[in-house]
Parts: sequence; C-alpha cells; structure tokens
Amino acid sequence: MKDTVHLGKRRRIIDGLEKVSGKARFTADVALAGMLHARPVLSPYPHARIRAIDTAAALAQPGVTAVLTGSDLNGGRTAHSRPSMLLAQGEVRFAGQPVAVVVAATEAQAADAAALLDIDYEVLDSVDDAAQAMTDERLVWPQGVPQADSSLASLHGGEASVQGDETRSNVDERRVFARGDAGAALAAAHVVIEHTYTNARVHQAYLEPHAVVAEPGRRPGQVTVYTSTQGQYAVRGEVAGALGLREGDVRIEPMTVGGGFGAKYGIVDALVAAVALHVDRPVRLVLSRSEDMLTTMPAPSTSIRVRLGADESGQIVGLDVQAVIENGVFRFGHAGILATVMGGMYRCDNVHIETLEVLTHRAPVGAYRAPGVPQALFALESSVDELARALGHDPLELRLQNAVEGGDSTGTGRPWPDIGLKACLERAREHPLWRSRGTRPHEGVGLAVGGWPGGFSPAGAVCRVDTDGTVRLHVGSVDISGVHSSMVLIVAETLGIDPETVEIVQGTTDSGPYAPASGGSQVTISLSGAVLGASQQVREQLLDLAASHFEAHRDDIELAEGQARVRGVAGQGVTLGQLAQRGQRLAGGPGPVVAEGRAALKGGAPGFTAQLMRVRVDPDTGHVTPLEAVCIQDVGYALNPLLVEGQMHGGAAQGLSMGLYEGQHFESGTLANPNFLEYVFPTASDVPPIDAVIVERPSENGPFGARIVGEPPITAGAAAIANAIRDAAGVRVTALPATAEQVWRLMQEQERA
Repeated sequence: MKDTVHLGKRRRIIDGLEKVSGKARFTADVALAGMLHARPVLSPYPHARIRAIDTAAALAQPGVTAVLTGSDLNGGRTAHSRPSMLLAQGEVRFAGQPVAVVVAATEAQAADAAALLDIDYEVLDSVDDAAQAMTDERLVWPQGVPQADSSLASLHGGEASVQGDETRSNVDERRVFARGDAGAALAAAHVVIEHTYTNARVHQAYLEPHAVVAEPGRRPGQVTVYTSTQGQYAVRGEVAGALGLREGDVRIEPMTVGGGFGAKYGIVDALVAAVALHVDRPVRLVLSRSEDMLTTMPAPSTSIRVRLGADESGQIVGLDVQAVIENGVFRFGHAGILATVMGGMYRCDNVHIETLEVLTHRAPVGAYRAPGVPQALFALESSVDELARALGHDPLELRLQNAVEGGDSTGTGRPWPDIGLKACLERAREHPLWRSRGTRPHEGVGLAVGGWPGGFSPAGAVCRVDTDGTVRLHVGSVDISGVHSSMVLIVAETLGIDPETVEIVQGTTDSGPYAPASGGSQVTISLSGAVLGASQQVREQLLDLAASHFEAHRDDIELAEGQARVRGVAGQGVTLGQLAQRGQRLAGGPGPVVAEGRAALKGGAPGFTAQLMRVRVDPDTGHVTPLEAVCIQDVGYALNPLLVEGQMHGGAAQGLSMGLYEGQHFESGTLANPNFLEYVFPTASDVPPIDAVIVERPSENGPFGARIVGEPPITAGAAAIANAIRDAAGVRVTALPATAEQVWRLMQEQERA
C-alpha cells in the first residue's frame, strides 16, 4: 500500500499506562450500593446423586443472606452447555460442578458459610477418561445428550459425513472427512510413518479468574451484567437463554479483561445473574484460582493416530488420521477445525480423517487460542519430521515441496484462499538458527509449521468529530490484545490527525455497534473495514465543510496535521473542531460530523507460521532447556508491528509451554492440580529469547492486506519442541507435556534397544 503516516508504524498500546499504573478497572473493582457477595460450593465427586442439602448451619452464620440450590434457581430448564448450567439438581456430572451458592454481605462471610454447607452425596460410578468412555457400557447421559449449537462445530466444518445410529453411547459424534483413497495410497507408498500422539488437558491460565457482577434492573427480569468477557453479545445470548429472558432485558457491560485466550465467554455469568434476580440485590462473584480451574472449560485432551506416507521423491501420497477428542460432559465441536488443518497443511490427494468426540464425567472443554490446532499439529508435524528422516530428506525442504498454496484443499475439502505458508518456510531457510543447527552436542533445532483459517463476521462502527477536535470512535468490540490501538491508527490515517486525538468509546450491548467477539483472530480484520468506512465518510463530510468555509473546490482541500487547508495556500487552515462546530451551528447546514460504517468480509485472511526451537537435553536426567525460539509469521500487513510482535511472542511462549510444561492431572476423576502451585507453566526465566520475524504477504480479503494474527503463533510451538528433542536426543516424544521423566525413559529405552 502507499506510504502511511501512522499505519504500519510501531506505536504504544492506548491503554497501556492505565494498566501498568493499576488504574484499569476490572470486574473485581466494581462496587455497587447494597452489593452482596457469592461463593459457589462445588462438587468434589465426578458423578454423584445429591441426597440432601442441609443449609441450616450456613444460614445461621453472620452476614449470610441466602443459600441457594438448583430448586431455587434452575426453573426447570435443562443445561446444554457450561454457560447455560446454573446449579446441579439431583445429580452431579463432574467434579467442580456448582451445587449451591452462598450469598453474604462480605466475601469472607460467604466463604465461611460455604464451608459449613452439609451436602449428602451418594457417590456413583464415573466415566473418567476417553478410553473408558469408548469401552464402558455406563453412559454419561443415559437419557440422551442435551443438544445445542456449538461455537465451533460449524466453523470450517466442510462436507463431513456424520456417522451415527440409534444406539446411545459416550461417542457423542463421529465424523469422517475424506478425499481419494488413503488406504490404497498408503499401501503403495515408499515410506509410511505411523504413531499415536496424546495431549493432556490444558487450562488457559489467564491471570484474572472469572469475575461477574450482576445488578437487577428497574423492572422484574431486567439485569445488567458487568463481566470479564471476550464477547459481550455472546454472553447476552447465553444469559438470556439460560434464564428464559428477552435479550433486550439483559445488558452486558464489558470490563477490562485480565486474559482470556478463548475462555471468557460467560461461564458463570448466568448463575450470578440468576442469584442477583433471586435476592433482588447486586451480587459479585470472583472465583478463586482453584474454583476457576475446577469449574471452567480447558482445552481437551486428545489421542491422535497418524499414518502418513510418501513416494521416493518425498511427495506425500496418503494421510490417514483417527482423532479422539475428550469433551467432558458436554459437546463442543473441535472436529471440523482439527480436520481443516490436519488435512490442509500439505498437498495430498488421498486423505481420510475420522474424528470421535467423546463424553466423560469431567468438566466440559472449551476454546483455547486456536482450539484443537496445537494438538493436531503436534501429531502431524511430528509425523512429517519422522517422514523426512526416513526418506533422508531435509525436513524444511520436504515441507516446502509439499506445502499448500492458494487453491489447494483444506482437510474439509474447501479451497484455501491466498496464503503464505511457503513464504514463511523460505524465510526460515534463511534464518541463522536453521543454518547453524547440528553444531552443539546435546542440542537440537526443531522446525514445525502452523496456521489458522481465521473467522470473520460483520461489524459496525460510528465515528464522530467533536467541537474541540476530539474524534470519537464508537465500537462494540472487546479489546483483549490491543485491537483498539490499531483502530485508532486507521482513523488517524484517514483523517490526517494525531492518534492521540482519537478516543475509543467501547459500548455496552445497549449502546455499542455490533462487533464480533474477540476470538478466532477475527476482530481486527472484521472491525477494521467498518472503522475505515466510518472514518472515510467523516472525511468526506469534513472536506465538504472545508470547501464551503474556504469557498474552494473540495478537490483542492487536504486534511493534514489536524487541519483542513487549501493545497498551495500557506498560512491558512481550519481545525477539525472548527469544522465540526460549523456543521452543528450552520442553519440549514449538513449537521454534526458523524458517520456509521458497516463491513462484512466475503472471505477469510488465513495466517501461517513457521517456528524454530533450539533446546538442550540433559543426557543424564532428560531435562529439556529451551534456549532459543524463532516465530516467523505471515501477517499480510502489520497495522502496528509492535502489537503484532507482542502477539507472536505470547503465542510462541504458550506453544512452548504446551510442549514442555502444561497439563491437568486427574486422580479418580477429580482434578489433582487445580492451582498455580501444582499446575506447571513457565516463568519468565524459563522462556527463551523469541525472535519475531514478520512476513508481509498481503491478503486479498483482509483490510489493508492484513491477515489474522492472534491464533497462528501458538499452533506450531509444541511440535517444534518435540522435533527439537528428537534432533538433540534422538528420541520421539509422542505425549505432551514432554517432561524430563518421559524424555529420560525414552532415552533409556533407546539405550537398551
């Protein structure tokens, strides 16, 4: 694109100062007159019948207003998802399911009373993992699985066939994505690699636990919800649906989000709203860390068998995959996106992907940054690495030989638009880390590629100019990654003003123009078109006003440095504020300077990445030390390179963490590490230097050529770590996280062999 003044330049985040200075207002900071505090009581058992709940001791405690159970709040409605679930009634189906809520004047009083609640459980047999679920006759839902539309089931779903019969089972859904004849192609292949790869459940590990404040409205059934959420419109729908309210009676006030990564979509919002409406007082609930990890929606555990074959030249000829996805008690729908990437990273005419979504007595799973893709690519990219070794080919060149381009098929049969996977690999080939590999003992360099198709949704925005020259941009999006900082640059670029004079107004569900949720890497590319449209219309209005003011032709007017002026006439200019004042005061004039922009993309702008990881493996203990990371990503056009690099750093660190550290552990169906002492993730000293290399290959669909940014950098890290361990120690890790014990055992087996 043409030279720009603001876009494409590094610029600080607009709310950075208030966050680092502690002035940002989070949900836990909301204090309303007469507000009460809620404390949930969670089931300690994965499956049990509730015989009785004795509330007397809890109700007798000082400050306690109410002790509420399912009979008080549920209203006969059946939950079909975690956000629609209020309180267990009759039976609990996962350890961590809310059974009761204590409401008191202070948080301490609510917690003390909750500890005294006496619940009589009859412990029942439970289905504890996917392997048991697929072989055990016991059903998680004997009467049938509650049905609901999934947030991901229809995304990139392709033309899968769904296999089912009248027999109920814990396999909630079986889907097959196929083209060609994978069986025959693999039978004729020169080399076939076959492994099964497993991933533990992974929590999103955001700094701020889920927090909600609900305040009853003036009329019965009206409620305002202050919440830490990525998508206010999605939460409005969930709360209204769960409580049987009109969406118009539910007002969502999005607060500053202390981390989300796909998890902040109203998990406890309906519950808190129900409590507030029941007691007719404002109520605040801030989950403790352990409560949060027990009752929210982590990424699923998976078991993925891959058979991958190539001919003598290295051309991939066949791919056969079976992926078992453990969903917990409710369906979610990772299958379509998992198949999209597994069968869509490399050109192959013969693909067969079977996905099994399995139910267990565990907390339901949800989205975590690029849901399902880090798990899928750990399996695929590990197999590609082994294929290169078996063929004696360079692993980067093998990937380049087979990498998909625009027009090639995804795993669900849809064609890719223009994409930059090969451009990322070509940049990786030139990187010093790749060129210097193999020169240090006990060290290795791993390569993996990743990507995310990206969502896109319609969006609106309103831009107006005030008489003091301030330009206000009204949006309905939630900023969790600096997206509003980029929107400010679009307005400043269009109007020829300093970004400091642009103010973002984040609206509620009542006052903000519609915008998609901040998830799926969709909000920047979806919203920026609406922002551009609104600011361009404002520009046209300002040009008309300036032409009238100067009695000049509008084609001779330019907007620059916060002023309108006639080209070639020095020393004369009028500020945008003065023009806005003229529009508002001129009798019979055009009126206020304000415009609404709307946009709806016709197609996505997928983002791809190639990542390198250098590790050292201790030959005596198996301990893996990450030493260096490189994240190369095609972003199309970096609206603000500073923020783009931040996304790349964060995603690469999370992918590395999945590979080496993170995993939920269960004992007898109950989460055994529900806190940050026992749930392991890297500290600052564990994350190596990360080189963020931006590739700019403009998208045909994204505004300004921009591509999605947030999801791709997490997708390749775990696979790159596993491949680096293989390069350093000669052993293939097939289960994540790659703990020192696992690597040591693999090295011992190798020695014995």
